[in-house]
Amino acid sequence: METQETNKTPILELAWRKFAQFDDTSVKRTASYTNLRKWIAVIGVFATLFAILYTIYPQEGFPKTGRLIIQIFLVASPILASALAAFTSTNFATGDWLIARAGAEETLKDIYLYRTILKNNPKRREWLEKRLAKIQRSVYRGMNGELVMEAYKGEVPPPPRFDPKFPNCDPGFNDLSGDEYFKYRLENELNWHVKKINQKQKERIRLQVFILISGVAGAFLAAFSGTNSTLALWVALTASITTTLLGWQELKNLDLVVRNYSKVIMELTIISDHWKNLEAEERTKSEIYRMVNSTEDILWSRNVEYIKAMQEALKESNLDEEASLINRVIQEQREVDRRFRKDLEDVIVAETTETMESASEKLTEAFEEAFGSLAEEASSDVVQAELAAMREAIQNFGEQLAQRLGLSNSLQTIAADYKDVDVNGDTPRGVLNDLLARYPKTHEIKG
Repeated sequence: METQETNKTPILELAWRKFAQFDDTSVKRTASYTNLRKWIAVIGVFATLFAILYTIYPQEGFPKTGRLIIQIFLVASPILASALAAFTSTNFATGDWLIARAGAEETLKDIYLYRTILKNNPKRREWLEKRLAKIQRSVYRGMNGELVMEAYKGEVPPPPRFDPKFPNCDPGFNDLSGDEYFKYRLENELNWHVKKINQKQKERIRLQVFILISGVAGAFLAAFSGTNSTLALWVALTASITTTLLGWQELKNLDLVVRNYSKVIMELTIISDHWKNLEAEERTKSEIYRMVNSTEDILWSRNVEYIKAMQEALKESNLDEEASLINRVIQEQREVDRRFRKDLEDVIVAETTETMESASEKLTEAFEEAFGSLAEEASSDVVQAELAAMREAIQNFGEQLAQRLGLSNSLQTIAADYKDVDVNGDTPRGVLNDLLARYPKTHEIKG
C-alpha cells in the first residue's frame, strides 16, 4: 500500500482522471443515444398499431372517447418520433461518444506504456504529458470544437472497470513487471472479451429469433387473411416490427462486433500462451516489451475497428427514413379521411342541391300564386273604386295647395288648354314636356 501511494505521481493521477472523464462521457452518451434510438423504434411500431386500431374501431356500440384517444395518439406519434429523430440527429450525429471512447482507450494505452516499457526512462513524465495534450487536441477536433464533458470527481482508477474488490484488479499507480502486466492487463482484457462476445452472441441469436417469429407471423396472417380486410391490416404491424428489429440489428452491428472480438480473443490467447510457455529466466525485458507492444497494438486496433464500424453504422443509419414509416402510415390514414370527407361533401352537396331545387320550385309557385292573386284583386271593382277615390283626394289637395301659393290662375289656364288631353302612361313625351314647361315655378325652398 505504501508503494502504491509513493508511486502516485501527479502526471499519472492526471492521466487516470483524463481516462475516467473520457470513459464516463462515452458510457453516458452511448446509453443516451441507445435509449433514444429505442424510443424512435418503439414509437414507429406503436404508430402502426394506432393506425390499425383507428381503422377497425367500431362506429357503433363503442364509446366515441376511445376512438378520440386513439386518434390523438395516432397524430402525436409522428410528431414525437420526428422530434426525437431531429434531436438525435442534432446532438449525436458526430458520434462524439465514439471520439470519447477513442480518447479513453488511447490514454489507457499510454498509461500502461508509461508503467512498463518506460518505467526506467527519466523522460517518461514529459512524454506522458505531451501524449495527454495530443489526445485532448484530437478529442477536441473530433467533437467539432465542442468539448462538452463533465469533470470526473470519483476515485482513480475508476470503478467498476478497476474495482479493488476483484482479485486481479490493477492498483493503477505502481510500475509493472511482466507478470503483473500479464495479470492486470492481458488476462483481464482476455476475460472481458470472452465474457462480452458471449453476451453479444446471445443478443444476436435473440434478435434473429424475434425477426424470424415476426416474419413468420406476418406470412401466416397474409396467407389466412383472404378477403378478411381486418385480418390483413395486422400484417402491417408484423412488417413494422420486423423492419424495426432489422434496423436495430444493423445499428448494433453485432456480426462485425462478434468477429472483431473473436480476432482480439484469438490474438490475446496466442500472446498469453506464449508468455505462459516461457520459463522464468526467459521472461526478459525484450519478451516483456514484445508482450506489452503486441497487446496494446491489438487492443488499439480492436478499438479502431469498433469505432470505424460504429461510424459506418451511423452513416448508413438515417433517422428520417426510420420515421418515414410512421409518416407513411399517417399519410395513408389522412388520405382515407380525405376521401371520406370528399364523399361526405358530395352527399351533402347533392342533398342540398336537390333540396334547393325543390324549395325554388315551391317558392316560384308561391310567387306566381301571390302575383296572380294580386293582379286579380287589383282588377276588382272594389280596388278600382278605392283607386278613383285616392285620385280625387290627391287632385283636391293639389288645387288647395295651388290656391294657397297663388298659382290657381295659372293652373286654371293650363287646365283649360289641356282639358282634352288625357294624362296617362300613353301621353306623348312632347305634350308632357310642354305641360311641365308652362307649370308655374315657386321660390319656396324644397325639402
